[in-house]
Formats: sequence, structure tokens, C-alpha cells
Amino acid sequence: MTRKREIHLGLFLQGAGHHVSGWRHPDAEAGSENFGLLRRVCEIAEAAKFDMVFLADGLTSGIDAHPSTIARFEPLTLLSALAVVTDKIGLAATASTTYGEPYHTARAFASIDHLSHGRAAWNIVTTSYARTANNFSKAHPEHDERYAVAEEFVDVVRGLWDSWDDDAFVKDKQSGVYADPAKLRVLDHKGKYFSVKGPLNIPRAPQGHPILIQAGSSGPGQDLAARTADVVFTAQQSLEEAQAFYRSLKERVARFGRQPDDVAVMPGFLPVIGRTAKEAADKLAELDRWTDIKSAMPLLEERIGHSLAEYDLDGPLPDLPISDQLRSRAELLMALARREDLTIRQLALRVAAGRGHHIVLGTPVEIADRMQQWFDSRAADGFNIMPPFFPGGLEDFTQLVVPILQERGLFRREYGGSTLREHLGLTRPAPISP
Repeated sequence: MTRKREIHLGLFLQGAGHHVSGWRHPDAEAGSENFGLLRRVCEIAEAAKFDMVFLADGLTSGIDAHPSTIARFEPLTLLSALAVVTDKIGLAATASTTYGEPYHTARAFASIDHLSHGRAAWNIVTTSYARTANNFSKAHPEHDERYAVAEEFVDVVRGLWDSWDDDAFVKDKQSGVYADPAKLRVLDHKGKYFSVKGPLNIPRAPQGHPILIQAGSSGPGQDLAARTADVVFTAQQSLEEAQAFYRSLKERVARFGRQPDDVAVMPGFLPVIGRTAKEAADKLAELDRWTDIKSAMPLLEERIGHSLAEYDLDGPLPDLPISDQLRSRAELLMALARREDLTIRQLALRVAAGRGHHIVLGTPVEIADRMQQWFDSRAADGFNIMPPFFPGGLEDFTQLVVPILQERGLFRREYGGSTLREHLGLTRPAPISP
């Protein structure tokens, strides 16, 4: 049977809001270390029947960092806490393949999947920023090598998740058998980057494998996603760009022998909602007025991968070589600046608002129309919602836009299952033979 296609919704949770000045809004609360706020925001998203809440992460900080990232909880610890105060919403967090170990990662996400009864998801990142190496005893690999490491890392994690058959832990008091040795799978991996014997010291996860999310849009990133991911978190600025990425990714999925509909493409989507289009535009203009260009420039330079200190802020973005840091995001922002003839200052303010993700201003109907257009045009299977501030920005979306999507038959009114894999309409995977 062909399953009904519905929009998937994730909440991209940044405790101080996604706009760099969102925390300054009179109705805003902050920040990413405020568990009471994070819990309430997740409860709002769950009440609206979102598929999941998504936590990004980084392994550095600094005084010029985005307010949502300057200080924040370690995400897997946070997911463990959220697992016991939510019931149905999926719980996704970032963990690095460049600055991590497969065994630790496999064990942590399997544990969260058990604690949440099947709601865990791992956002696979290779960690773009070279300065991260300052906190670890290793050199930062080049872009393509980071993805080569990630390919092997993910294979090892998936193998470890299948260390035990689903029915391995028999706990038979009569026979005295706690775990059936015939149900054990020893990975014994020896590769270029990792040597991991196994087995993993936790039963197979409720979802079989926790959901895999991948956010890279470069060629190697798309290949990793097409081969392994269940969800792809991407950034596109226009319908045409989004359609091209969607088509490219789905074609790659098919080349790896997978069903294209088994991978959900979910671009970032920052809605600014007003009773009229003008009111929405005024809301964004107010947030922009609170933005000091000195706080916006580091965010732009980080994503472009170059210092712009020597250039006129009110002049055009210069022609710069594509950075090895955030390759796909740098290409996206350079294309945006050229297409809309933006000055460096204007581009910095765009990045301060959405960091390259799609910003949509309008009434609730106009916001829903844009989402439906992208969904029906095969530019997206869903969206990671990025409220400019919390909790009001999320409440505007859940109270005003979600009901419109539900009335149009585009989004669920109730959860149809209890696991994230069920929310996404995906089957539970059989164990992978070592």
C-alpha cells in the first residue's frame, strides 16, 4: 500500500531563539541552558503533534557566538532529561563523527532510544570548524577526509546497534540463561579509521536503529545521506533551488538501492507571522534594529569561511574562494548575495536572522501556502521550524499555522504511533549481518 504523504514537522530548538536578537524581544525567554523553558517548548511542539525536536550542537564557544549557542547543555544529556517529561515527540541531537568514538555514540543513542521508548535520532555531523581542534588532541581533517571518516563511523555505529538480536535477553530463571549466546553478533570491525570489536553493552534499541539525520549538502554529504540517512536537514533559499536539491538527493537515494520516499528532506524554515504581511515585516524589521552589526558579522564570516574586515559593509560581497569549512553553506550565501544584489551588511542581517535558512514573512495563511507550495512541488517532505524567539514565535506557528495545515489534510491531528520511526512512516530495520 502507498502511504499517504503528509508534511513532517521538526522543531529546531535554539533556547535564545534563532534570530540573533530574538532574546531581546519583550516577550522572549532565553536560553539554551534554561531547562524549564526547553521543557515547555518541547511540550508545546508535542501538543501540536510535531514529529520531533532537533538539537544542534558545537564543541566550542566564544563571546561573539550566537546567544543560543554561547552556553548550552550537552545535547545527549538534555535528551535524556526530555525523554522522561515527553511522551510521543521524537528527540534528535547532534553528535560529531570527527570528534567522537563510534562505541560511545552507539551506546548513548541506543540508551536514549530505550529511555524514550523509541524516539531517539542522531544528527550526524562531521564538524566543520577547524577551531574545534583546539579542544581536542588532534588536527582538524580536510573536508573530504571528514566525510570518509563519517562513512566508516556510521557503519560501525549501525553494526554495534545490531550486537544483539531483539530476543537475545531471555532472562530464563529456570535454565539460568540471562542472554542467549546464539543471539549475539560480534562486529569485530577493522577499518582505515576505527578498530572496534564489540558487542555493544545494551539490548537492541526499540526502533532497531535510532533515526539517522544528516545535514551536509555538499557532494560527499549528499552521498552519506543517500546511503544512510532517514532525514536530511538542508538549507535552500528558493523553490527552484529546493526542487533541484530534492531531485538530486532522491536520485542518489535510488542509486544506493533504497526507496526515495524512505528519506525525508526537511529544510530549515523561519516563519515570522503577523495578522497582515506588513505586521510580519515590521516584526522582522524590529528584530533587525536590535541587531548590532558587530554581532552579526562573526556569524556571516563563520559561514563564508573568510574574514570580511577589510571590505566595505555597504559594498558587494567580494569574489572569494569557497571555504573548506562550510562548503555548501558558503555556496548558498554567495549565490543569495549575487541573486538579490545584497551588500555585506544586508547579507549579515539575513544570516543573523536565519543563518542561510529560508525566512518567510506573512499571515498564517501565507505561511501555510508557502509550505504547501514547497511540499506539493517536491521541494520538501517537511520542515524544521526555526522560531525567531521563544516561546512566542513557536506559539504563533502552532496556534495559527498548524490548524490550517490540518484543515487542508497536510498534517496529522493525532500521532498514529509512539515511535519517531512510526511518525516518519518508516519500517523497523532488520539486523545487519556482520
